[in-house]
Amino acid sequence: MFAARQSFGFLQKRAFSASASQASKVAVLGASGGIGQPLSLLLKLNPRVSELALYDIRGGPGVAADISHINTNSTVKGYEPTESGLADALKGSEIVLIPAGVPRKPGMTRDDLFNTNASIVRDLAKAAAKASPEANILVISNPVNSTVPIVSEVFKAAGVYNPKRLFGVTTLDVVRASRFISQVQGTDPSKEAVPVVGGHSGVTIVPLLSQSNHPNIDGKTRDELVHRIQFGGDEVVKAKDGAGSATLSMAMAGARFAESLLRAAQGEKGVVEPTFVESPLYKDQGVNFFASKVELGPNGAEKINPVGEVNEFEQKLLEACLVDLKKNIQKGIDFVKANP
Repeated sequence: MFAARQSFGFLQKRAFSASASQASKVAVLGASGGIGQPLSLLLKLNPRVSELALYDIRGGPGVAADISHINTNSTVKGYEPTESGLADALKGSEIVLIPAGVPRKPGMTRDDLFNTNASIVRDLAKAAAKASPEANILVISNPVNSTVPIVSEVFKAAGVYNPKRLFGVTTLDVVRASRFISQVQGTDPSKEAVPVVGGHSGVTIVPLLSQSNHPNIDGKTRDELVHRIQFGGDEVVKAKDGAGSATLSMAMAGARFAESLLRAAQGEKGVVEPTFVESPLYKDQGVNFFASKVELGPNGAEKINPVGEVNEFEQKLLEACLVDLKKNIQKGIDFVKANP
């Protein structure tokens, strides 16, 4: 279950039982960026990855050369920033991670990133739809609430859309929640499990403290904790003083989600991760994508779990979330219509 994956345990060899006969190619698009480099490093350390393909508009082969010296068995190749280079990086990939894009700067919201990152994600999605239509696509590029719908529309236009294979990586919200609640409670963060549902920005991030190990947190402590989980990214943007956003923690979260997908694909049962996917949970309200706990398997998203019982406070959070989330999703869909 996802609760057991809260720490860096996915890097410990005892956490793996990967079969040497199972080859898994993983591609990182945006591999030389602030998220891409540490993400690629973590994937090189994962024995479930047999081949690592690194692509970026600049620097991909250099990052690949550097990482390739690490003494694990996987092969690493960097690809030139050409159409054929991108296609070759994608071909045969079981997982494609997309961290490409520009980072947030102080005062910027994830929506401020939209125009630049939307075009980048659209173009990479077009290449993936052509070269690796059956891969699991893991979208990290913000704003995830809008970029995931962009990928879905591109894949639909290409006639290769499979909703079970498209994921928005919201794992960092859960990682933050477990860490932040442990700081309040003085506990081991690896033992904490806080379901976080909704989306991946601001008020669309809904931590369900009532379903955590500490369901009775209330009042000012609860309000401050919820706000910190929702806006934890702002702490990093401010602390980096204009030099970037959450890159290292996001890389860890992306690597953890990729590891979970590989575990599930290689036969492990009961692998559950929170992720932003096409979901039936709130479709009746016009919200076609939603993050909740999802059981993973060989076919990708095997089972989407319901939100479960929430208290009155959390119900209000959910209502606010759905208002913004509906707009965010539509923004992505409209972008592709206007900019095919």
